[in-house]
Amino acid sequence: MEAVAAAREGANVDDEHDPEGSTIAYERSQLDAVRRSALDRAGDAEAALARLADGTFGRCERCSARIGEARLEARPTARLCIDCAS
Repeated sequence: MEAVAAAREGANVDDEHDPEGSTIAYERSQLDAVRRSALDRAGDAEAALARLADGTFGRCERCSARIGEARLEARPTARLCIDCAS
């Protein structure tokens, strides 16, 4: 994101008024959303690895029940069983 902003800085291009293209603000917003999502997923994966290391992976953080195998296959970073997640 910072690289995109730096590359655009000082440019004399006014695409905010280009009816054929997306605006700079829209593109920055989209990039920021993708970046935030990737950081969230990375954090979830790190937390799952920590639970694996401490022996709590596959246990619901709320009720301590086992998280179903199908749920973990679909969502390996799940912290809650399906009942608690509902």
